[in-house]
Amino acid sequence: MADAIEPKEDFKSLPKEERLNRMRHSAAHVLAEAMVELMPDAELGIGPPIDTGFYYDFRLPRSLTPEDLVWLDARMRKSMKGKHRFVMSSLSKAEAQQKWAGQPFKLDLLADLEEGSVTQCSHAEFTDLCRGGHVGNTSQIGAFKLMSIAGAYWRGSEKNPQLQRVYGALFETAEELAEYEHQLEEARRRDHRRIGKELKIFDLIENIGPGHVIWLPNGATIRRELVRWIEDLEIERGYQHVITPNVGKRELYERSGHWDHYQESMYPVMERDGEEYCLRPMNCPHHIMVFESELHSYRELPIRIAELGNMHRWEKSGQVTGMSRVRIMTLNDAHIFCANEAMVEAEVEGVLALMEHVYGTLGLKNYRYRLSLGDPENKEKYVDNPPMWEMGESLLRRVLDRVGLEYFEASDEAAFYGPKIDVQFQTAAGKDETLVTVQVDFHLPAQFELEYIGEDGARHQPIIVHRGVLSTMERMVALLIEEYEGNFPLWLSPVQAVVIPIADRHIEYAEEVARQLKSAKLRVDVDSRGERMNAKIRDAQLRKVPYMLVVGDREAEAQAAALRIRGGGDVGSVPVTEILSRLRKERDEKSLTLWG
Repeated sequence: MADAIEPKEDFKSLPKEERLNRMRHSAAHVLAEAMVELMPDAELGIGPPIDTGFYYDFRLPRSLTPEDLVWLDARMRKSMKGKHRFVMSSLSKAEAQQKWAGQPFKLDLLADLEEGSVTQCSHAEFTDLCRGGHVGNTSQIGAFKLMSIAGAYWRGSEKNPQLQRVYGALFETAEELAEYEHQLEEARRRDHRRIGKELKIFDLIENIGPGHVIWLPNGATIRRELVRWIEDLEIERGYQHVITPNVGKRELYERSGHWDHYQESMYPVMERDGEEYCLRPMNCPHHIMVFESELHSYRELPIRIAELGNMHRWEKSGQVTGMSRVRIMTLNDAHIFCANEAMVEAEVEGVLALMEHVYGTLGLKNYRYRLSLGDPENKEKYVDNPPMWEMGESLLRRVLDRVGLEYFEASDEAAFYGPKIDVQFQTAAGKDETLVTVQVDFHLPAQFELEYIGEDGARHQPIIVHRGVLSTMERMVALLIEEYEGNFPLWLSPVQAVVIPIADRHIEYAEEVARQLKSAKLRVDVDSRGERMNAKIRDAQLRKVPYMLVVGDREAEAQAAALRIRGGGDVGSVPVTEILSRLRKERDEKSLTLWG
């Protein structure tokens, strides 16, 4: 028999984060209550709170419809008005198994519980298995809205049944909910998947498979400009670029530790001629092989090995998203081999300065630095070497403090072999994502027995700094699409100018104008279609081309063009030589504004 457990806390006195968590948890219970009334045969999964609200998973006799969401929403509000108390109770495992005999997913959860640890929560006539954490009664749930229906595998495994997941947004006040909905609308407007398709930047083709990006000509142009830029910046700073294979023997990744820690996220092993090969999930083992290929002197260090290297990770099909979460990605990667901690500190400081330069040039501001630490208690996830962790964490903290960058610390976010500095960007959808990292590594040099000849003539073990700056090309371009809303600055725009002849007799002059601009390596099109001039201007605006040069009789006579700017600005007639000079300067300076 269930024993009631009376709550002791005053809900209103709790911290806001805890109040929200309880509201969202309670709302999931009320959603399940409504679903059981709508479909008595519903099989209940789980219903946890999440960052922006809650969800509940169900196996149902039919597919849910938008009309069902409207009904469920109304039914939940009715329950909230009823001010039904949430009451916790405990019962034996045997009693729980008997009570939930008709609910296979609840029985699956019960199988994992110890005897005597089963609790449940009731409100009105509804009861659910629950560990607790609720508001006092349903009227305290807050402002919510049912948002969407999605598919989800039970326990997140594709081997298990697929359920229907109902998502809800929930905040403490109606104003906060409205702000969240505005943020969602803003995210939809900026969504790189929609803009990328409209601007023909990338494609995802079913026959090639999810998470495998096709860079279309416009996207390849953006990528090429970024690659050339970052490689030039790295060369100026003493990096040596290499090109290494996309595959390696399984033994390589076993030695590095990636096999043990990333095996589930790797592509299947390929076996040929009695040997096993893997598509690489990381570039570091390959760069370590480059360093190991010859014995180095301390005079050569630091050695900075860089590569735009492909990495392959078998993300679950439900997790791949546009270009921001893919299975094959190209990372702006580098590994710096250092002689001592002082050299490591100097190199990390240099990497942070390069990051600040790059993000400033791109106009990115919505990011922060996170010092990601290990967990000394988790011996399975992290290398068991406390002195190594203490040295690495102290080193990175010293650098961040010295350069004066604001940062926050987070436990249990490190790489398996060492602490790192993560650059955390907030996406258009408001999600906090890691764009790139700087890691200090004492572990892999020991694993691979790396050595260099020191000033004393003896052999010493180097320290590795792992770093990216631009992140993967895929994630960076996705971020830039959303940041710019597709309005790329001139230097990154796939087409930088379109020359628009007013009539067919002006095509020859339009071609001549284009030739002059192309002589400065500007990317220029001539729109010689038989469309009206206004239609051509509108099409160029939709393509988000920075500049439109309209030419007719007067422009041909004056060796000029009527200049229009993306977004509707009309500069008027400008000599072509001046246009060429201004556009070349704007491109070379990587200006973020047009005709500034």
